[in-house]
Amino acid sequence: MTSSRIFFLILSGIIALVGLAAAAMAHDYLQVFGLGLFAFGVLFAFGCVKRHFDEQDAAH
Repeated sequence: MTSSRIFFLILSGIIALVGLAAAAMAHDYLQVFGLGLFAFGVLFAFGCVKRHFDEQDAAH
C-alpha cells in the first residue's frame, strides 16, 4: 500500500469522525449533513481499500 493511499485512508477516517461529531451535536437538519459526511468518509475508505486489492489482482 502506497503512502498516499495510507494518507487518504487516515484522512477519510478523520472526515468520518468529524461527521459523527457533527451529527451528535446537531439538533435539526445539520444532523443529516453529519451523517452524510460520515457515510462519505466510510465509503471513501472502502473505495481506497478496494482499489488497492484490485491493483494487486491485476498485477497477478
